[in-house]
Amino acid sequence: MAVGPARRLQGFGTSIFTEITRLAVEHGAVNLGQGFPDFPAPAFVKEAAARAIAADRNQYAPAPGLPRLQQELAARFLRQQGRAVDAESEITVAAGATEAIFDTVMALVDPGDEVIVFEPYYDAYVPDIQMAGGVPRVVTLRPPDWTFDADELAAAFSPRTKMIIINTPHNPTGKVFSPAELDAIAALCAEHDVVALSDEVYSEILLDGARHVSLATRPGMWERTVTIDSMGKTFSVTGWKIGWTMAPPELTAAIRGVHQFVTFCNATPFQEAAADALRIADDTGYFDELRRDYTTRRDFLAGALRAAGFSLLPAHGSYFLLADISHLPFADDAAFCSHLIRKIGVAAIPPSVFYADPKTAPRLARFCFAKKAQTLQAAAQRLAVLQP
Repeated sequence: MAVGPARRLQGFGTSIFTEITRLAVEHGAVNLGQGFPDFPAPAFVKEAAARAIAADRNQYAPAPGLPRLQQELAARFLRQQGRAVDAESEITVAAGATEAIFDTVMALVDPGDEVIVFEPYYDAYVPDIQMAGGVPRVVTLRPPDWTFDADELAAAFSPRTKMIIINTPHNPTGKVFSPAELDAIAALCAEHDVVALSDEVYSEILLDGARHVSLATRPGMWERTVTIDSMGKTFSVTGWKIGWTMAPPELTAAIRGVHQFVTFCNATPFQEAAADALRIADDTGYFDELRRDYTTRRDFLAGALRAAGFSLLPAHGSYFLLADISHLPFADDAAFCSHLIRKIGVAAIPPSVFYADPKTAPRLARFCFAKKAQTLQAAAQRLAVLQP
């Protein structure tokens, strides 16, 4: 038997985020590619972690999560979405949303099951489906408003469909799914007895008055939805890797069956800090300030990109902007992003990597505005050489 990787890994290359970051470092580029803040986390969040460490909250947590964090998450969901959640039996804390997504897919998808995903999609979804032996079925979101065709979505459902994955607010487009769109998805899930995985990690990063609605709150969906969220984006602590699933007890039990053999439990002091941070954030108006802050960052970068000759697609959530590059003489978005790094000194992500067939992707580039003012100003100065 030859020594080498398992067949399930065939076709999986290096993540685009790793590649772009490597190129950005190599060429000294301002990195607006990978989606993480380069500014400090709020002091009250860091202080909560320091308190927990100093109080010797440093040993294993219960596998499903610290009870006080589970309780805070349940209270938050009730306040925001109007749905009561049983903290003990319906919430599981994982190593970030990435593990939570993997656990959910592995727990619920059997070999041969079909899973519907909207493209462009976050790059972990399809590999997770394939590692579970599932078959991805793609439905395309269409610019400029990133709507889906109702007939195309209905046609994607089949007797083999087990799951649909949605992401709202959406990476990379910034789309926030409307209640009407969620209801259309819910009706098809009920008709075909399909479970939904709803990735909501940008639930607090909303722009221009957009409102986030959880798919699990739509009629008939609580019993068939796994809602996933995390601390990383909301509190600028992507390195803490504290995420969670919220699902009815039967689905939660299956997810915990995988979770116990992936990480078993997650960092105790960061879970303690998350429980404190959620309560403090509500008491101090942190989430409103977060949205004002990101609106300011978005508007600054949007102005710089427009001054450089780009038109922008609408973004109502997350911390990304998509710029239209169709007027530029590049073969595709990957060629443009390579040129931007090597010659201009700014890193962006080519969204074609989020498509099943990259050749069908619209010619766009994704820029992250979760950056400190100095970073955005440096990027603006470099982009200015592109002014028409």
